[in-house]
Amino acid sequence: MLNVEVDHDDLIAILTPDGALDASDFQTAAREIDPVIEQHGMLNGLVIYVRKFPGWDSFSAITSHFEFVKQHHRKVRCVALVTDSSMADIAEKLASHFVAAEIKHFPYSDLSEAKTWIRESAEGVG
Repeated sequence: MLNVEVDHDDLIAILTPDGALDASDFQTAAREIDPVIEQHGMLNGLVIYVRKFPGWDSFSAITSHFEFVKQHHRKVRCVALVTDSSMADIAEKLASHFVAAEIKHFPYSDLSEAKTWIRESAEGVG
């Protein structure tokens, strides 16, 4: 399951996985995020907030994840990976070659710092 919380004031979406991700999780995220993007043209930031990455429950979930990224990466200014997972540093470097958003890794305990980074990045744009 993927919990999605949208801060409409700061235009930040926080995605919190709770167990292995399935294909429907990315449809849920799109339903929550897309109206904000439609209204404002952009999302200031996306926060992936999870202590350890739980993985996907199927190949279909992986392809849904990549499709979600493909459809949204130009509409999100910043992505904060807020996790203690060792995969985050690799994901940060790898994803920076494929997505338009600026990506930064933060320790799991630094959620507020990640949100501040996104707010400050948005202020610099605008």
